[in-house]
Amino acid sequence: MTLELSPDAALAALVWQIELGADACIGEVPVDRFAAVPPVAAPVVTAVAVAPVVPVAGADPVVVAEAAAAGAGTLEALREALAAYPHCDLREGAKSLVFADGNPAARVMIVGEAPGRDEDIAGRPFVGKAGQLLDRMLAAVGMDRAHPDPGRAVYITNVLPWRPPQNRDPEPAEVAMMLPFLRRHVELVAPDLLVLMGNHACGALLGQKGITRLRGQWRHALGRPALPMLHPAYLLRNPAAKREAWADWLALAARMREGGR
Repeated sequence: MTLELSPDAALAALVWQIELGADACIGEVPVDRFAAVPPVAAPVVTAVAVAPVVPVAGADPVVVAEAAAAGAGTLEALREALAAYPHCDLREGAKSLVFADGNPAARVMIVGEAPGRDEDIAGRPFVGKAGQLLDRMLAAVGMDRAHPDPGRAVYITNVLPWRPPQNRDPEPAEVAMMLPFLRRHVELVAPDLLVLMGNHACGALLGQKGITRLRGQWRHALGRPALPMLHPAYLLRNPAAKREAWADWLALAARMREGGR
């Protein structure tokens, strides 16, 4: 039976499925993808595509991550090491590796949770509605992710570089294998201050959760002063909390004026 939809209804249905996380079309008739590949060419294509990302049997993912991260001497090398890391299944369902954005010389480094749908498409962190709110908050205190002045710029990354399915919470095993890369990322950028955006960033770098309790209180993470803040996505759901977020941004600006450390 064919369902007749008006153009507007069809568009609304498509948008609804995209919001649910659908990113591929499935037809009514199965397609044998292997039948379309010439028998001789198939082994060559498979070997080239799969070999760089096949996990080594029995390897400890965290140990492999620590070795890969330690061997990265630059941000570009770290990005390449992440792209080649085979043990995180999130990479299989993501469109993009979302590495970072902003000025690498910035004195402030923001650590978020994980990419969402918009970030996965763009390949950059904090570009959706939450990211737009973040940019407005930065502008309100005279800061910008792309500002050439390190004292007014920010550099942004996430605990996870790949989008979890349907934006679910990061799993402990995923965080554990990404932590060596995040630690190395912070070492290479060498910011004066860290901003931990949301519960999962605090859990990863402070070993604590409960962001409404932690926010606004300076801590230390990876040898640097760190300020937990409410995630912009939380503020979109709870606009009344913007007052607390504004107080935290003022505290960060004051710490910057005092010299950061």
